[in-house]
Amino acid sequence: MSLRFKGPLADSYPAAVILVVFALVPYLALTAALTPLTPLIAKSLHLSKSSLELTNGMANAAYALGTVLAVQLAVHLPGRRLLVLYATLFVIGSVLAASALTPGLYIAGHVVQGLTTSLMLIAAVPPLVIGWPTSRMRWTGVTMNLCIFGAVAAGPVIGGVQAAAGGWRALFWIITGFGAVALLFSLLTFEDAPPQDRGAPWDFVALLLAATGCAAIFFGASELLGHRLLDAMVLGPMVGGAVLIAALVIYEFVIGHPLMPVRQIATTIPVVGVIIAMTAGAASVAVIEIVQTLLAARTSPGHLATLFWPQVGGAAASALLFGLVFRTRFVAVLAFAGMALVAAGAAVVSGVANGPQTLVAVGSGLLGLGVGASVSPALFMAGFSMRSAQIQRVFALVELLRGVAAFMVAPLLLHLAMTTGGSPAAGGQTAIWAALGIAAGGGIAGLGLFVLGRAPLQRPALERWEAGDEPAWDSPPVLARLRGRGGPGSQDSPAEARAAARSGRLSASSSGPSSGSG
Repeated sequence: MSLRFKGPLADSYPAAVILVVFALVPYLALTAALTPLTPLIAKSLHLSKSSLELTNGMANAAYALGTVLAVQLAVHLPGRRLLVLYATLFVIGSVLAASALTPGLYIAGHVVQGLTTSLMLIAAVPPLVIGWPTSRMRWTGVTMNLCIFGAVAAGPVIGGVQAAAGGWRALFWIITGFGAVALLFSLLTFEDAPPQDRGAPWDFVALLLAATGCAAIFFGASELLGHRLLDAMVLGPMVGGAVLIAALVIYEFVIGHPLMPVRQIATTIPVVGVIIAMTAGAASVAVIEIVQTLLAARTSPGHLATLFWPQVGGAAASALLFGLVFRTRFVAVLAFAGMALVAAGAAVVSGVANGPQTLVAVGSGLLGLGVGASVSPALFMAGFSMRSAQIQRVFALVELLRGVAAFMVAPLLLHLAMTTGGSPAAGGQTAIWAALGIAAGGGIAGLGLFVLGRAPLQRPALERWEAGDEPAWDSPPVLARLRGRGGPGSQDSPAEARAAARSGRLSASSSGPSSGSG
């Protein structure tokens, strides 16, 4: 049964953009701002640093889990009503965290912030992508880039400025205000929509694997602050959690009614996109945390914040550049160039422990350019390789894997920086070079798969994609060149490949909710 209420701004594209901005920016900026604020929060709430690290880990685990949970709930419940609920819960969680006088209230509020942000991302972003004419899609891509990666780039600046002011609650109240704006616009743009497939089965196995896997990984990573990597309390949960996430992907690949379209996404272009998103996110988050930790002892939070301003400018510039190439054949080229910039940024800041602090300004600018130029294009590389109706599920899968990679690798490399080389400076340099290796390895592996898959540089056929019957471009099988299949010069023409893919999708549509509307 649908509600008759329709928001006065339901037909306004700018209002839909504002909703997405205020839904995503607060928590994503906050996660990147917490490093300089950690001592202040710990002192104010009488929380140990290890307990606060565990809180941050569980909030990040909730963010990763929320991507899967959002897809499952959208199958059975009205999506727009869920979005209003998510925004309401985000505001409640933010109030709890901002006003907390006890550790329990802060912990509960911050974990709710993480969970509801990813729920809002999966509920609000796909309608912005596919619910408007293709002429708007370029600006949607720019908006997503600025929301997700611009917010993260601004985090160190925001956190440093707030820490220099000697408090932390003001930032959390601002976050609460942003959440209230998201709630307001979820009502102003409200237009009821039915569930995707109320009769579809619940994928409880996927939810259980995602919940236990994310919780285990981030619990183990958070315990690195007070334990060695090989301690059972660290290594056991991290390895066990990684195995569970891998099992989730395999399970979704083999079952007949998958919640996330793993089998359909397992072609050259989306696989390359996933690799780029995971490695760029992991390397950049780790480098920023290491640099902040290395410099915290010898510079003020306010001064450190000024060194990260170029990262914000770089993220903004890459978002605009993404808008320029969005409808061209160079989306994949931009993604690979972004990986090179991430590696270059890591190389520059690797000397910051013993060199001038201007290296941070230069390196952070390169990192801002690189992350914005790589991860957003990678996300759309995966999304455009599927039908538009699958966009919600594709974004959920990519964000789950990207979140797990970023929030797991960063604590590992920070631990490496603090425990190797005989000094923080030497250890930090080693850890940054390891992050550089992750970025370079991801770029090289992605490029190798792209070439071996015979993936051509293609303009996305957005009109065809928006119609819902076909992907925006043709993605050859993985390693098609070695198999002698797919891509230019193969026996199958793009039209024949699309027909075969369409036939496969029609078969899949009769067997489960994976074909439901996103």
